[in-house]
Amino acid sequence: MANTASTAAHTSLASVTVEVADLEAARRFYSAFGVDPYIRLRASEAHSTGFRGFTLALTVSGPATVDSFVGAAVQAGATVLKSAAKSLWGYGGVVQAPDGTIWKIATSAKKDTGPATREIDEVVLLIGVENVKTTKEFYVGQGLTVAKSFGGKYAEFTPGHSSPIKLALYKRRALAKDLGVPADGAGSHRIVLNGTADGAFTDLDGFAWEPAASLAPTP
Repeated sequence: MANTASTAAHTSLASVTVEVADLEAARRFYSAFGVDPYIRLRASEAHSTGFRGFTLALTVSGPATVDSFVGAAVQAGATVLKSAAKSLWGYGGVVQAPDGTIWKIATSAKKDTGPATREIDEVVLLIGVENVKTTKEFYVGQGLTVAKSFGGKYAEFTPGHSSPIKLALYKRRALAKDLGVPADGAGSHRIVLNGTADGAFTDLDGFAWEPAASLAPTP
């Protein structure tokens, strides 16, 4: 690992590939949900049970827009894990796509300043890890740059110039609790992180990275 940082300098997350059993059904769902520009899809029969260890989080402008995205997801076949509601930090809800991917839609605004839109301000891939500090150090060794860090609770990395998605780390059990699901899970994460580095690697919690150029765009 001595030369990892030099060979993977300036690595960043370029895109995210979600592995699904039914590719056409997933395409229809994500198009209706309104997030298809942010992810790639790839057919996979990899076995997975329980919590897959991550969520894709959407930050939007206000409560009405949260409700709009939650409503679109449910109408397209998603299951509500947490109904949209106010909290100390804002307003948000959690849904699970038919393929099993968990999506969180939230806003820091507690009141609407305008009508609902279909605009997404930010997308974050939040992966649950056993040890935030150790995994953060691993990723720094792979060439990623830390943008924010809050002790052993949370870490966020600087996104690539062309990437629409930020990468962040959270404690696995805390993430599961936040999403309203049991923390237990086994098998594949059913997600691939596409990075700007040349080589493939797997992180300490089993999340796989592949060079972004090795994946053909989803038709």
